[in-house]
Amino acid sequence: MNIQLESWEHMALEQIPQFLAGSGVPWVSQARQSAFERYMAHGLPTRREEEWKYTDVAQIGKRSSFAPDSIPADPSSEAALFAWTLAQQHPHLMVFVNGYYSDGFSAIGELPDGARLQSLSELLDSSAELSPELFDAAHEHTVFGALNTALATDGAVLHLAPGTELKDPVYLLFIASGHGAAIYPRNLIIAGAGARATVIEHYFGMLDAHHFTDAITQIELAADADLQHCKLLQEGNASIHVAGIHAVQAARSRFGSQSFALGSRLARNDITSRLTGPDGHCSLDGLYLLDGKQHVDHHTRIDHLAPSCTSREYYRGILDGESHGVFNGKVIVHPAAAKTDAHQSNRNLLLSRQAEVDTKPQLEIFADDVKCTHGATVGQLDDDSLFYLRSRGVDAESARSLLLYGFANDIIGRVGEPGMRTRIQHLVLDRLPQGEQIKELL
Repeated sequence: MNIQLESWEHMALEQIPQFLAGSGVPWVSQARQSAFERYMAHGLPTRREEEWKYTDVAQIGKRSSFAPDSIPADPSSEAALFAWTLAQQHPHLMVFVNGYYSDGFSAIGELPDGARLQSLSELLDSSAELSPELFDAAHEHTVFGALNTALATDGAVLHLAPGTELKDPVYLLFIASGHGAAIYPRNLIIAGAGARATVIEHYFGMLDAHHFTDAITQIELAADADLQHCKLLQEGNASIHVAGIHAVQAARSRFGSQSFALGSRLARNDITSRLTGPDGHCSLDGLYLLDGKQHVDHHTRIDHLAPSCTSREYYRGILDGESHGVFNGKVIVHPAAAKTDAHQSNRNLLLSRQAEVDTKPQLEIFADDVKCTHGATVGQLDDDSLFYLRSRGVDAESARSLLLYGFANDIIGRVGEPGMRTRIQHLVLDRLPQGEQIKELL
């Protein structure tokens, strides 16, 4: 049970705003109201809870309002230009500004038969093709999931019929424009048997913008489906970002998640997968590159519920300044999940004495005949490697940057989409002292 924050009490919403999508559909309104009541009963989590022990969200309670804007804002000229540039590179682009779909900046393009891509608000207002089960308490995972259910403004819905393959990735760009915005995107990805796709979520904001994002992505994979999901967090250093990516996998399905946290003052990512059918595979990879007083928390959970499934987790962090990183990875092997093969790894580099990381890989095994391993390291750059590069004429700063890039690129290289992989490489190199020189070598 949580103690509600005094600063939170005065700004609690009295009721669900009527301008939200689906307000005229009875089951949608009821789902929102029920979720809002769950949120109000719980309040913001505190560090007394084990799952929030290392992440203090009290600063979220100091906001003047959690209410989303009723009218979508116009993006800044810089953000608008960025959206236009992406439209030239990606044939399936959906742009959202402060949580609302922007048709003017989007370019969905021609989709193959069996693929539908549209905004959540459009479906909520019709309620024709959405199941109420997608908005019940079982899909919330954290109290912020309940808040998102109550206040979700818009998002992307991708539905793939059995056997459908998208050759080009779906690019979802979420622009945070202006100060003080409360943004609630909710995305649904439903892949039928044997369907294949790549989805990119990119959260972009101005460097000094103050805003709060509460995002949820729900993924359902039928038998033999394959989804690769890449999330890039590039919001401003004054922003707060709380998000969940939650997958449910049927037999022989494959789910790959890559999370790159390169922005925000405070960020929390909850990433989960439930392997409900045999011979499924799940891979979760992540990189967080922090400096100043940034705080990034990755909480992952993989539930092995069926036999002969495999899972892999590789997360790496580079921390400088007074930044704080958190990794809590939990793998649960349930009684029916014999022959599970799971591996989990978290490695971190601390570049300053003030930087801090809390890492907690966990295994809970309730089945026999399994192979499960985990490990975590926290350290500094290797002196022998630095000496080796210096002895071959590389100056100290370049040697340091090369080693940092090599450490990060082990995760970046796992991104399958070439354009996105290059974009992340350049963003990481922009943060390194000799990044421009290293770019010339790539």
